[in-house]
Amino acid sequence: MSNMAVAQDTKAVRIIAPPQFPAAWEDAEDERLTWLHDRMHNPDPVLPLENAFWSRVYEAFNRATEAYDMPVRLKTRCINTYFYMAAKTIVPPERMEAQKARADERMDAAMARLRSLWADEWLPEIRAHLAWWDAFDLTGAAAPELLAHLEETLERLVRLWDLHFRIVLPSYIAMSQLDDLYRDLFDGDGAFGSYRLLQGFDNKTLEANRALWDLSRRALASEEVRRVLERQPAGDVLAELGKTPAGRSFQADLDAYLGEYGLRGEKWGLRYPCWIEEPAAAIKNLKDYIMRSGPNPNSEMAKLAEERDGAVAAVRGRLQDYPGPVVERFEFLLKAAQEGVVLSEDHGFWIDFGATYRVRRVLLEFGRRLCEAGAIAQYSDVFYLTLDEVRALAAAPHGGDHRALVELRRREVDHFQAITPPPALGADNGLPPEDPMSRFFGKFFGAPPAAADAPDVLKGNPGSPGTARGPAKVVRSLSDAAKLQRGDVLVAETTAPSWTPLFATAAAIVTDAGGVLSHCAVVAREYGIPAVVGMGRATMTIRDGQIVEVDGDAGFVRICPA
Repeated sequence: MSNMAVAQDTKAVRIIAPPQFPAAWEDAEDERLTWLHDRMHNPDPVLPLENAFWSRVYEAFNRATEAYDMPVRLKTRCINTYFYMAAKTIVPPERMEAQKARADERMDAAMARLRSLWADEWLPEIRAHLAWWDAFDLTGAAAPELLAHLEETLERLVRLWDLHFRIVLPSYIAMSQLDDLYRDLFDGDGAFGSYRLLQGFDNKTLEANRALWDLSRRALASEEVRRVLERQPAGDVLAELGKTPAGRSFQADLDAYLGEYGLRGEKWGLRYPCWIEEPAAAIKNLKDYIMRSGPNPNSEMAKLAEERDGAVAAVRGRLQDYPGPVVERFEFLLKAAQEGVVLSEDHGFWIDFGATYRVRRVLLEFGRRLCEAGAIAQYSDVFYLTLDEVRALAAAPHGGDHRALVELRRREVDHFQAITPPPALGADNGLPPEDPMSRFFGKFFGAPPAAADAPDVLKGNPGSPGTARGPAKVVRSLSDAAKLQRGDVLVAETTAPSWTPLFATAAAIVTDAGGVLSHCAVVAREYGIPAVVGMGRATMTIRDGQIVEVDGDAGFVRICPA
């Protein structure tokens, strides 16, 4: 169960939690909701301070849906250290159609102005919030100032994620509605007909990856730098570069790159160090890039754009005999979706990672001070504390030793880390209602994988067209990425933007989570490599070195005989 089911009546079927994953409910309403594990953003256990972060993220989601008059709200819970969310309607059935009509009107108004809203309102405000964080002297602030800074950080966090959802809802719903209309008009064009109309547009994720490619070309221009990248493990590269003038010059270029594009961790969340803190993942990508020949990313994107323009022209030819209102609606959605596909990545650069990195820095400053006071053993242990505990300790840092408490919580996380959380808890409310948001959720998070027809076949959702065959490499974190070689099939639970330089190395992508509008699928299409997403248990079923065939059009992976 991956689609967001919305509780509408009391005839739901109870989902029995496995004995190793007990679920207790505070009230009867919670037990009647369908609680889904957000495996795309939070495949790992969530630490207490991260739970406070994600709770505010979805508080912001509810502000955005209220602004768009959408009749759905989300509730969130941390269950056995894993993050679950549930949707529920806020209007009675007799008022639903009128509410949906108002929501459609609000959504169309936003879709009609996506570009101007982003350029004139949303991005300037986002940048102003980031500048506020950058201007604050974290290490020099007195304790009361730092506490006040934390409270304002939390307020700005909610506002930024309110903006996040005001951006992504019309952006993704435009792409989803374009796909719906395209399928109605041209049934039989396959899973990716509408998405070919959206390819080849630049965005911040692709820009960051191209900048890393350009950096690799500068490395190739220096024999000393090239030799270091070819011969040294990623973790030893910086020390080796510091030994020569050419190496130090290149290191300055790398530092400049990380300052602009390195504020992203390997997954969504607070605990994950960003590239600017731990650059080994970026260096691993540089090592791969210097071994790569063939066309550069700029020419590849130009080719995709040319294919897109040809596909758009062909569709307009097919639409010539359709009624005017149909053509008008198609053109409206095409424009909004083409703008939305850019914002689907750009918003993440600024908010999901740019803002989260800054919140992480604030919390790590508390961790530094609490560590020095003996309240915790190391800076990062701050994420095992609750927000109230951080506040109390910051006000009186010598008021308690929380090292035993942190260790207790670490053991709990380790215990549940070894247990596969059920995809759903609470109650099965059946299929979600037919509305734009539910259809978008289905395409973003993906439908449940179908049962396989044969023991050597795994099914998922088509993510990016094409077929490929190669050795599988199961990569659970970027620290494992060194084993990925050119021509391998990358198998992962999920992929964040910081993973996408690996797409230039991999022959194909396979993920446990996601649908055709997931980040992985969208970017895989830009790289022109096959992807099957939302397979459920691919990382538990496929082993390193197994030869697999990936069919991105049909959405299945075949494990080849040894």
